[in-house]
Amino acid sequence: MTTRPRSAVWLSALGIGVFQVVGTFGASDNQPERRAVDAVAIALVLVGPAALARRDRWPLVAVAVAAGAADLYIGLGYAFGPVFVSVVVALFGAVQAGHRRSTWALAAAGYAGFVVALLRDPRADPGALHLALVAGWLVMVLALSEVAKGRRERFAEAERAEHEERQRRVSEQRLNLAQELHDVLAHNISLINVQASVALHLMDEQPDRARPALVTIKKASHEALRELRTALDILRDGAAPRAPAPRLTDLPALVAGVRAGGLDVRLDHDGEAPALPAAVELAAYRIVQEALTNVTRHARARTATVRLTFPEGEGAGVFVEVADDGVGGSPEPGNGIVGMRERAQALGGTVEAGPCPDGGFRVAARLPGLEPAAQPPRPPRHAASQPGAQPGAQP
Repeated sequence: MTTRPRSAVWLSALGIGVFQVVGTFGASDNQPERRAVDAVAIALVLVGPAALARRDRWPLVAVAVAAGAADLYIGLGYAFGPVFVSVVVALFGAVQAGHRRSTWALAAAGYAGFVVALLRDPRADPGALHLALVAGWLVMVLALSEVAKGRRERFAEAERAEHEERQRRVSEQRLNLAQELHDVLAHNISLINVQASVALHLMDEQPDRARPALVTIKKASHEALRELRTALDILRDGAAPRAPAPRLTDLPALVAGVRAGGLDVRLDHDGEAPALPAAVELAAYRIVQEALTNVTRHARARTATVRLTFPEGEGAGVFVEVADDGVGGSPEPGNGIVGMRERAQALGGTVEAGPCPDGGFRVAARLPGLEPAAQPPRPPRHAASQPGAQPGAQP
């Protein structure tokens, strides 16, 4: 039951009390055969509203007290009137509070008391029709209370589900941003680190050759800052990204940036690139980016090959392979490989990563050409708290 302010409960009880007192005098004037209103009648009429003032804390007590006072009022021969309003309100409140079975039991007991009160009242001549009408009235009140309770529960459940859906979307957005920042920052910071080492090495003896490394550092830092601003704008204002998501056509620029760091990277294409969903192209781009970042940071490789294969057939997608001639590394996955796999799995694809038999390390990803229809792409579940990999492993 929805908790209402204490002042609202008291004011409603006061209003019902005033209504019942005024209405009782009017009902008594129209029923001269019944007992006239006196102090006892007024006291019994006010017992129900007094119990309603505590119905938010003791709803079943309010039902019992209101029904008992009404039965005693009728048993003493007073006029039929608004004394039953308290009973109706108490029954409704108890059902809304969740005490359904107990409320029905108390209602049955109150009805039995009402029948006994009529039988003991010499002024009353209860007939079967009269008793049936009262019973029907009582059942209708309880049924309407149940309907209202059900509607309230459905509305509450719908509101809860909507809130959970909003929270889920926010969480997915934040996890997506975390993964994007991990991939972008890890890549650019790795480039900055490599180029800074080159620049420091050449600064004194060959300052002219240090200039390209500093230019690469400037570009990489600019890209990292742009991605950070985009992420902050989305988190703060829900703004749209400042730039479109990377696609496969951006891979040559990515490879060129890595090549500028001293790693000989070759980009090969097998087959003609079909039209792929943006999410698939973004996943392929990020997998290549993360794999090259790992090569730069951990593999101590001299060469690397990025190969894109586009199988024929509708929805065939793309096969991405990144291989190097470095030290190989450990097959145990770090954060980087976990992120690749989660990106691929979110689209219904797979990622394999591990040392090559002849040395080096290989990452192979298969991504479908169509996004899953029954399930939207899921964000990576892990928070990218550290870019790269575990020490001694290809991440």
